Amino acid sequence: AEPAAPGTPEPSSREAAAEPAAAAAAGVDPIAEALKGNEVLFSAEELKLTKMLLEEGQGHLFADWPAPGEADGDKRRLLQQLSLLNARYHGGLVAYIRNAKQLLADSKEGRNAFDGYTPSVPDGERLDFGSGRFLQLEGQGLKAAGKAAFVLVAGGLGERLGYQGIKVALPCESASGRCFLQLYIESILALQEASGAAAEGRRLPLAIMTSDDTHTRTQALLKEHNNFGMQEGQVVLIKQEKVPCLIDNDAHLALDPSDQYAVQTKPHGHGDVHGLLHSSGLAQQWQQQGLQWVCFFQDTNALVFRAL
Repeated sequence: AEPAAPGTPEPSSREAAAEPAAAAAAGVDPIAEALKGNEVLFSAEELKLTKMLLEEGQGHLFADWPAPGEADGDKRRLLQQLSLLNARYHGGLVAYIRNAKQLLADSKEGRNAFDGYTPSVPDGERLDFGSGRFLQLEGQGLKAAGKAAFVLVAGGLGERLGYQGIKVALPCESASGRCFLQLYIESILALQEASGAAAEGRRLPLAIMTSDDTHTRTQALLKEHNNFGMQEGQVVLIKQEKVPCLIDNDAHLALDPSDQYAVQTKPHGHGDVHGLLHSSGLAQQWQQQGLQWVCFFQDTNALVFRAL
């Protein structure tokens, strides 16, 4: 879980999180207690989500709301954003908050997720380059590559490198100046040809996971260079969703310091790619096409295709 931006206020009080439970124990409607009459502004589904958030200790989201008639549009805007975030995360915001609490507690206590496992060196085979066995296995690998899909995770910018653009547009070497994305696509097309997939009329697909920061610029880069030789529809962009930032180890959702009616959000990270492949239907589509493998690689790893 990523912390909120500097200046994000703590929940108005720790009591705000405990109030719903206390209200329920006293026989008071916790939603009415927390929203102070504003519940009339929302649909049944929004009130259901509000109740779940209150039960997860998120009462600070509504603690400083004025009475109905003031900032009603802003209140609706916050519930609409929360509803969208709830729909985008597998299991909803309740699952997100509970997962975050567990991960933060484990981190605080120094728990190791790999406790109980014993590392071992896997069995392998030493190969001499160009030997008969090497060429045999290389042929098998090339055949397998002809039934592979490729997934590039490219949601980040090159800011830490002193570059303001998308990292896949950076030159991967200085001799030709070709960018990382060009190298990747040309390598996939070479595998497509060498594996025999092209001769059979099959195209090896490439999916690129983008973010709000990179999506439009990645589209523009592909359009400018005619997909670097890939056919239309062979390369697909899937944009990762955002999740709420957190204030503390209790997984309180972070409100924007400049807008109390907006939750701060951040990209979900590379782990989002598996859910996106499923929700977009790409994984099922590739399976139906007879593909057997998926190769994942990073946005600036020029050596990956040398291994392939």
